[in-house]
Amino acid sequence: MALLELQNITKVYHLGDVEVNALAGISLSIEEKEYVSIMGPSGSGKSTLLNIIGCLDLPSSGTYRLNHKHVESMSDADLSITRNSMIGFVFQGFHLLSNLSALGNVELPLIYRGIPSNQRKDLSKEALKKVGLEDRTMHHPTQLSGGQQQRVAIARSLVTNPKLILADEPTGALDSHTGESIMHLFQELNEELGVTIIQVTHDAKVSEYGKKTFHMMDGKILKVEAHI
Repeated sequence: MALLELQNITKVYHLGDVEVNALAGISLSIEEKEYVSIMGPSGSGKSTLLNIIGCLDLPSSGTYRLNHKHVESMSDADLSITRNSMIGFVFQGFHLLSNLSALGNVELPLIYRGIPSNQRKDLSKEALKKVGLEDRTMHHPTQLSGGQQQRVAIARSLVTNPKLILADEPTGALDSHTGESIMHLFQELNEELGVTIIQVTHDAKVSEYGKKTFHMMDGKILKVEAHI
């Protein structure tokens, strides 16, 4: 069953008198529990596409159904609810708050949901355990390696039990060995927890951890490559 479907999605930005076509008729369907990659050079439109899939931006035209609901006609309030209830985000730069412990960073999405403190802590500890950081709960970001910081970010994305995790260049700030361990973690989360994962990357080796890769260029999908 398709978790999300995009039909003929376009995105046009106006920079003064210049019109930039960031997406030029994207159509794709991603099933529940899939792990896919979106790959392309800088400027190909992959991050714009991820922002639309993540309900951070709306298309200029076309239709987008997420969990059978039309996203393109949602209000800002509905988009916010959808992001918080269905989607976890993992970024290249980790986006952790330096004044909070690992546990405190993972708790943040639950605070926005109004979850009581004791329940927040239990859920956050469980999420950190899933990414192998149960012994680092009270460490602050400056006390953690890059790989550990990314694991905290992944735990934060998992703590709300999302249907979908979106990862934007998740290994971009990591060395190759650490990046490989993060990719193996994504595979485990996908296979063991059944979380749908969509990752954006410019790295062919990283893209192959997904079951398929959508290759983008100039705002279009040129081909879809399956991985065994």
